Amino acid sequence: MVVAAAAPTGRGFPLSDIFREIDEELRRDNLLKLWSRYGRYVVAAAVGVLLVAAGVVAWRNHQLAERRAEATRYAGALNLAQGGKSADAAKVFAAIANEGGGYALLASLEEAGLLAKSGDRKAAIAIYDRIAATPGIEPEFHGLAVLLSVMQGMPEADPQRTIARLAPLTGSDNPWRPTALELTALARLKSGDKKAALDLYKGLADDLTAPRGLRARAAEMAAALAS
Repeated sequence: MVVAAAAPTGRGFPLSDIFREIDEELRRDNLLKLWSRYGRYVVAAAVGVLLVAAGVVAWRNHQLAERRAEATRYAGALNLAQGGKSADAAKVFAAIANEGGGYALLASLEEAGLLAKSGDRKAAIAIYDRIAATPGIEPEFHGLAVLLSVMQGMPEADPQRTIARLAPLTGSDNPWRPTALELTALARLKSGDKKAALDLYKGLADDLTAPRGLRARAAEMAAALAS
């Protein structure tokens, strides 16, 4: 097979190389023209993208720093409470709760617990009720707030009102069912309905899904009421 050699030029280069150089020059010239016309827009777009990316990174870093600072304050308040400085700890928890960050709910629960421990059950109940009424709160936290509110107000509260507040928590699929039933039994007993209280305690004593300690208390109460 015979291969035709590229025709030489007067400068000693093949014609194909010359055509390639001309093509590259044309492309470069077109690119320069395009850049002179639209380059500023490309630069502006690139700068805009970089600014947006930098803003996103800065915002994420800011949020992370805030969460870390909030966690540090929350841990500090817990240390104050453990060290016996309940009043100081309650103030810090109240401040965290009012700021509405990621620790707001936990801080509210801690504040209410400290207030209840100090004897200010009325203030504690107000916080628990506020938590329970928070729009969009998880059902588990709603139920917990209701239970804690009922516990603090039970000595003075009307038994029927207590029973009515606990009723939504006594469903079979509610995680707070055993505790809600135990408190309902106490309310029934307080209202003078000994038979209803006994039935509830018997049911709790036989409920294998209930915590062991609660089942033991229920069995003791059932035995005492049956005697």
